[in-house]
Amino acid sequence: QVQLVESGGGLVQRGGSLRLSCAASGSIVTPNTMGWYRQAPGKLRELVAFITNGGSTNYADSVKGRFTISRDNAKNTVYLQMNSLKPEDTAVYYCAIVTWRTDWGQGTQVTVSS
Repeated sequence: QVQLVESGGGLVQRGGSLRLSCAASGSIVTPNTMGWYRQAPGKLRELVAFITNGGSTNYADSVKGRFTISRDNAKNTVYLQMNSLKPEDTAVYYCAIVTWRTDWGQGTQVTVSS
């Protein structure tokens, strides 16, 4: 069993920044991929970004150049630095760790006002 705890969400104005953190604990299998997803009201959950143990990253087109994902393998923690936020970034952001299964965090709300 893996536990994921997200933090760092909140309310920010358009153009502002937030940094999300997600700490994993429990029976963590390596190698693994950690990532961030988001779900806006009435929409499907979508991938925002992911990062492998080795540091390879991938981003959704909608966040490229604005968001940066990083991880600290020693702390089993993944981060998402979000800059130049837009109202359409408003969503619940979920952390996930992917091995032979996917474990999810509880989600953290990000609201960007216009």
